[in-house]
Amino acid sequence: MGEAFWRFALVLYSRPGVAEALLRLQDRDRCDINLILFALWAGAVLRRRLDPDALAVAEAAIEPIRDAVAAPARALRRRLKSAADPDTPPLRRRVAALELAAERKIEERLACLVDAGNDGEPLAAAEANLGLCLGTSPGAMPEAAALLAALTEMVVR
Repeated sequence: MGEAFWRFALVLYSRPGVAEALLRLQDRDRCDINLILFALWAGAVLRRRLDPDALAVAEAAIEPIRDAVAAPARALRRRLKSAADPDTPPLRRRVAALELAAERKIEERLACLVDAGNDGEPLAAAEANLGLCLGTSPGAMPEAAALLAALTEMVVR
């Protein structure tokens, strides 16, 4: 399941507007990109609607590796982006690889938390899950719309 989720996340993330929407949600609203991708995957692929308890379990499962590895690596990678030293770019690439490895481990943990189900129409389940992740923040509506549009196009094709 971890590999299936990883592939789904890579494909969705590469769609036009998705990376930008996810990064805005992460940077502006402090949303966890992996939890958002998990919510969309659980709904669209596994046809499973998450509830607040399931989302809390998912958050707890990834918190240690996110807080100890992924988030610090992301912060360091971003700081190194503006460094003028000529030795910095290769180091930044190594930090990015560490960050990506941590993100993959997070997604493996998340994928183990939910089984396939039949909680209704896949896109409706994905939309409900996304709403659960984002809460009622009206500021997140443009990003949510962009994510759902890309997901719809991906699933329908």
